[in-house]
Amino acid sequence: MANQSGNVFGLTILSPILDDPHTDISHDCAIRNYLANLPRDYRSPFAKLSSTHIARLVVMDDVIYVGTPAREEHLQSKYLVFESNLDGDLDTYLTRMAKEIPELVDAVWRHCVGYPGVANVAAFVAYMKKCQLETTFYFADVNSHTVQSTLRALRVQASVSHFIAENQGKPVEELQAAFRAFYEKVRNMPEEEPGVHNPPGAHVVIPLNKSMAAHNG
Repeated sequence: MANQSGNVFGLTILSPILDDPHTDISHDCAIRNYLANLPRDYRSPFAKLSSTHIARLVVMDDVIYVGTPAREEHLQSKYLVFESNLDGDLDTYLTRMAKEIPELVDAVWRHCVGYPGVANVAAFVAYMKKCQLETTFYFADVNSHTVQSTLRALRVQASVSHFIAENQGKPVEELQAAFRAFYEKVRNMPEEEPGVHNPPGAHVVIPLNKSMAAHNG
């Protein structure tokens, strides 16, 4: 099914960037400057959208000519490329973007042709869908799991590794008691915070690829 792999939706949006020779800073440079200063961990605006597996924003200047037998072609404008893997349906996701991260949306898409703003949510959703490209060959690495179930699985995996490292060589009785306590701890484990992975016993916050936006200029 196009755009869909299991329960995960693959979104690709290309929005033409404004070309105004009278501005002090070109619109594409303004987007690049803004994206360069966005955090990429749990502080990322996309971490607020709990259904986001990954998200990427890129300014595309032109297509690359790879040589014969390809035909040399060029874009008529620069484009903002937005890619996201998400849980649920597209309309709900775009609506949440407009309502939950309007500052990012306005800061980026106001530099694009035809952007209506987020005050009229229906107009924003229609605009984004008009700029959408169909993902005809889409593969998701976790196509049957939500963001939260994926985060939990990764945390359990890290916890198991930590448990094994901490309990090697212990007597059987002590190991069994430790495992029972470990099992209860895992069973009652709270939901993981998007954008962060902090395994038990670790003393540092490790950025996680899932639910983390990559902002490439």
